[in-house]
Amino acid sequence: MPLFGELFVGDILKKPVLDPKGDELGRVKDMAIVRGEPLPKVDFLVIESGKKAFRIPWLSLNIFSKKIIASTLVKDYIKEYDFAEDDLLAARDILDKQIVDANGAKVVRANDIKLEGYNSDAMVVAVDVGIRGILRRLGMERQGDHVLRLLRVQMPYNLISWNYIQPLQPKLSTIALTVPGQMVAELHPADLADLISQVSHEEGAQFIEGLDVETAAEAISELEPHTQTAMITGMDPSKAADIIEEMSPDSAADVISGLSAEKAKEILEQVEKEDAEDIQELLGHEQDTAGGLMTNEFICYSADNTVEHAIERFKKDAHEIEAVYYIYVVDDEEEEKLVGVVSLKDLLLADPKAVLSDVMEKNLKMLGPEEDEMKVAAAISKYNLVALPVVDSEGYLMGIVTVDDIVDLILPPQARRKRKKL
Repeated sequence: MPLFGELFVGDILKKPVLDPKGDELGRVKDMAIVRGEPLPKVDFLVIESGKKAFRIPWLSLNIFSKKIIASTLVKDYIKEYDFAEDDLLAARDILDKQIVDANGAKVVRANDIKLEGYNSDAMVVAVDVGIRGILRRLGMERQGDHVLRLLRVQMPYNLISWNYIQPLQPKLSTIALTVPGQMVAELHPADLADLISQVSHEEGAQFIEGLDVETAAEAISELEPHTQTAMITGMDPSKAADIIEEMSPDSAADVISGLSAEKAKEILEQVEKEDAEDIQELLGHEQDTAGGLMTNEFICYSADNTVEHAIERFKKDAHEIEAVYYIYVVDDEEEEKLVGVVSLKDLLLADPKAVLSDVMEKNLKMLGPEEDEMKVAAAISKYNLVALPVVDSEGYLMGIVTVDDIVDLILPPQARRKRKKL
């Protein structure tokens, strides 16, 4: 069946399908896609007439274009159609699904599907992920083109060839491309987490297995608690331990706290001793307190360090820490009793020969580990801080609460990570 010019699924959805006499059989609701050579092809149209759906085989069509779709069948000879889960339907299973765009290394959405004629078949050749696809389905592509031409701007085509799309199954929430792992790793961890969250736990686990340990750790840190638990619980303990070691201590504690006691013990036994001790320390605090919010990953130097020496040390030490906003100044690096703080800006602007005790801020804002989380949030907001130190009753530095931990407090409850005390 020849196609007349360029054709997209958006061009024909809701279009009437005519019988040999020109009477309307129904309007296009969807179309089934099956394996073809060299590309997938349209197997049949799904049309709606009244409240019923019918199946129009591709071989029964004699005209298939933007303007006219005509069949050789009459109404008495078309069969009713039940929307089978085993069928891959273009509109139901492909349109509006998320795709990993290798070119832009970001998450995009399937807005339309391009078809081309090949050996009397309608082949699926590309997915439109641009603004054209959206406007086409709204029936506004021509108007959009006209407006942009008046502004001397051309509306771009943004198509992903079907050759780069992995084989699809019905009822998928996400479509992946056949791209190298390093391209996927370039995605922001939050985008990776979004992809994982929209597929089944089994598919998400397979996705995680294909990532390197560092990327997997970043992605899992961004997942909602129940998904984190499912991913780690179903994972080999050795692989899970490697991922936990790559996380910041507070993120690792959040994940571990959601596991069964047996699974948590099994994983922590394979985590390096120092990392396991950091996680265990954080798990000892109630979740709605400063101790429950804090991370025990920070940088502190003794007050007698020169600025020059502190900067050189910082260049090495900061590689191992997720977020650094301040240098905490202590009287002794073994005991870590907090005496001051220096922002990175003040450190860089200070005289290199000066000692930290001369440039540090001594009027410290700090809280104990038992303080309520809302009090922590209020202090960070009131004093415009990006991190707040948490100290014990004698002033020894235990950890810090960062502003991104406070942002979680204003998110909807279902999006917040809760840590249970172990």
